[in-house]
Amino acid sequence: MPQVFRSTLLSLRDMLASAGPLALLAVGLLALAYWWLNPTPPRVVVLATGADQSAYAEFGQRYRKALAEQGIEVRLLPSEGSLANLQLLREGRADLAFVQGGTAVLTTEDHEQLRSLGSLFVEPLWLFYRTQAVRQRTPAGRLDAFPQMRGLRVNVGTEGSGVPILMDKLLDANHMRASDLQLSRLEQTPATVAFLDGKMDVLVFASAPESPMVQMLLQTPGVRLMDFPQNEAYGRRFPFLTPATLPRGVVDLAGNVPAHDVRMIASTTALLTRAETHPALLQLFAQHAQMLHSGAGWFNRAREFPSTRHSELDIAPEADRAINEPVPLLQRYLPFWLANLIQRMWLVLGILIAVMLPLSRIVPPLYQLRVRSRVFRWYGRLRAIEDDMASGQTPAADLALALNALEAQVAQVSVPLSYADELYALRNHIQMVRGRLAR
Repeated sequence: MPQVFRSTLLSLRDMLASAGPLALLAVGLLALAYWWLNPTPPRVVVLATGADQSAYAEFGQRYRKALAEQGIEVRLLPSEGSLANLQLLREGRADLAFVQGGTAVLTTEDHEQLRSLGSLFVEPLWLFYRTQAVRQRTPAGRLDAFPQMRGLRVNVGTEGSGVPILMDKLLDANHMRASDLQLSRLEQTPATVAFLDGKMDVLVFASAPESPMVQMLLQTPGVRLMDFPQNEAYGRRFPFLTPATLPRGVVDLAGNVPAHDVRMIASTTALLTRAETHPALLQLFAQHAQMLHSGAGWFNRAREFPSTRHSELDIAPEADRAINEPVPLLQRYLPFWLANLIQRMWLVLGILIAVMLPLSRIVPPLYQLRVRSRVFRWYGRLRAIEDDMASGQTPAADLALALNALEAQVAQVSVPLSYADELYALRNHIQMVRGRLAR
């Protein structure tokens, strides 16, 4: 091996040996900080949606497609609806879920264990009825008040949807009881089939207008949507309800569907999550909520949603920043996983640098000591030969042999060029002792 190459390798070895403990300490602290902060989100997240062909199911598919581009697998968990989703969150079977406002009583544990990512969209109460069935009761064949439904066959959905609880509140406000109606609690799809077959008179469910079922029923001949002339009063009586209007022709401008403005009542649906869900996932969902729900809709103008106002639960800090603040600078230019890692680790990195910089000052002295000790340790052997020579008890021949052995060993020593003067000084000192021995 060439001497220059050998010297370079030795110099690198000495540098690594000197700086190695400090580097290992830095790596250990980084690993500890990484474990503690857990900056990388899990690759799989469970989102509780709703029944097939519902708006919840439709939005779930959109979230799954959007987050797949970030390497996150969103597993959709179908359910009966809002109340079932809330229960899935409570049981820990879902990480996030769509929950309609006002359909459940939130407990103290809910306020401690759950967080909101904001309201996403308006979810009106759709009350469809068959004009043929209603015409037998009112000459105009229209429903515009709850008392007109007495005796009709009404489906209010399953318990898990939250609509039965909402309907009980509305019936009570109209001085009616559930026994005044022929109630059924079928799921949305079989109930719609029965409704279209004439086995049901009124179909009630809450959903966003993106639901395929809503789109179909709004354009089905012989089916009308109930008008709520008292929608403002409902909004005043129930804080979780707001008056809404389905504008004339918004479904089909050419066909003028609906033929007139329809007054409705609506609540807002929020995306809820468990408090222990990874913050990076919350940030991702909140950012994609901006893209998926910020457009204008049938009941809202552009950029009205997502919203952090009027939330029944505390807003997660990550959602509040994502909705109400600009996109972080790093995320504009870096992939999300890298930007998130830097954002969550920058404070630790700053502290680590502040600690390691003073410690790094001991590396040059350690390196110098290690290189010089390769030369200076032979001076001890040279001093011993000098002492034996001064005592006169050791034969000169043996001292000469010891000097030859020492010189041969020193010839194998290699040091960086910056320390070569000390190596040559050792060799000169060996020759000085050899000269004294010869004299």
